Amino acid sequence: MADVDAAKSLIGLLNGIAQSVYYNNTEITEELLKNELYPDLPQEEFYALYEKMKGLIKSIAVADMDHEQLEAFLTAQTRKQGGGAVSSEQAAALSRFWKSQRSRVRESLLGQSRWEPGLRGLSWRVDLQTAASRGETANSNPVALVELELGRADQDSEFVCLEFDEAKINQVLKKMSNIQESIDSIAHRS
Repeated sequence: MADVDAAKSLIGLLNGIAQSVYYNNTEITEELLKNELYPDLPQEEFYALYEKMKGLIKSIAVADMDHEQLEAFLTAQTRKQGGGAVSSEQAAALSRFWKSQRSRVRESLLGQSRWEPGLRGLSWRVDLQTAASRGETANSNPVALVELELGRADQDSEFVCLEFDEAKINQVLKKMSNIQESIDSIAHRS
């Protein structure tokens, strides 16, 4: 019965870590997890367990491990020597946790890596003034109109319309070229 309770507490700890770290649930704190799941465990031991499990979840999540990768990783963790080793019970709990939470943790990580608001769409056109009705020639320069559709997750889009003359278009293209050169120089340095 004690093993069942220990397994439940560990699964609860893993889910609590996921709630706090990946699902932004601010109500789940380290203190709450200790008091609810491990009330008799000394603070230092709980902290060590908490940090170890949090680190393991992070390693698994960042690599987005599939079943085989997870099993190989956990096998390696159980074979470690010393305090960093994972028990077979902890490995089993991590495996069960990851099977049930992988897609949700992945979605959370993807959501955290996106800039908000995001560009949902872009449309553009160039307007030219044609000759007037009395046969006069038109002297106006072409105008580029750009419409950006911006939006945050779970919200309606906002639209921004920009108007550019030829000089402004050239400025934008020059700035984009400078940005590309900066990216290229950083990429070639690494």
